[in-house]
Amino acid sequence: MHVSAAVILDAEGRLLLVRKAGTTAFMQPGGKPEPGESPSETLSRELAEEVGIHVAPADLSALGTFTAAAANEPGFVVVAEVFAADIGSQHPTIGAEIAELRWVAADDVDGIDIAPLAREHFLRR
Repeated sequence: MHVSAAVILDAEGRLLLVRKAGTTAFMQPGGKPEPGESPSETLSRELAEEVGIHVAPADLSALGTFTAAAANEPGFVVVAEVFAADIGSQHPTIGAEIAELRWVAADDVDGIDIAPLAREHFLRR
């Protein structure tokens, strides 16, 4: 499963994670591409839809391709094109498909169901 995902950090270095409706795991904002979209276009669209953040595709900084077990689809692997997104003074809000959002530091992961992609690659202690 191919997706685009964001690394969005606040001033304290905490990672923005979201929990989609009907799921238990927190994950980075992002999602699957629509036909013809580049990975950065996918992420730009998903950020606007999911958390009300507007970042142009050209303003996203590619961090690379990462793989991990899919959080909500047992037996599948997610292949994520990950981008750093500087959101400036924008404040994320709950949007389409999102039940909850939170800022998480590496020291705060105990007791939180976090998707393997975020836990293994972006919230290491």
